[in-house]
Amino acid sequence: MIINVGSALAYRSVPLQAMQCGAKAAIRAFTDSLRSELMHDHVGVHLTMVHLPAVNTPQFSWALNKMGHRPRPIPPVYQPEVAPRAIVFAAFHPRREIWVGVPTVVAILANQVAPGLADWYLARHAYADQMTAEPPPEAALANLYEAVPGDVGAHGRFGVDARVGSGEIFTSRHRDAVAITALGLLFLAGRRWLQKRR
Repeated sequence: MIINVGSALAYRSVPLQAMQCGAKAAIRAFTDSLRSELMHDHVGVHLTMVHLPAVNTPQFSWALNKMGHRPRPIPPVYQPEVAPRAIVFAAFHPRREIWVGVPTVVAILANQVAPGLADWYLARHAYADQMTAEPPPEAALANLYEAVPGDVGAHGRFGVDARVGSGEIFTSRHRDAVAITALGLLFLAGRRWLQKRR
């Protein structure tokens, strides 16, 4: 089993994160190519890609910042523990991809259905959504040229607003039950609709 970690940014790029989006798109392209090669060669290795939402990590405190405001992840934000839970699940439950968090699902599907509308929306909202009103601290850390000293842990400064779980992981875990339930509800709704028409 090989698990590569990506994000919604592998499908839908956002302003102010061009390098991050390019890296995530490259991981997705590499994964798709490798998957086909493994299938062609009949190699018994399964390849999964886990796409994450915005995660409350220290990255927003130590990235070099020239914007005049402290950066923040586009909300809603998820706690770091959500990511390893999804990755461990992927290790034991082969799926082509796992989308974690509602924002990931919305970003990927919206870009497939209406990419031009997504461009317009992000041009209007993504700048403000990625910056706080606070100016950066005078002696802000930056890890562009050298590592930030010390252990800063896994959590960033957005813990108060961060979510601790993802419904998409539940649906991935129980996909057969969810599919049967959804089909059953559709059948009942269709049957009721037909009865009302009679």
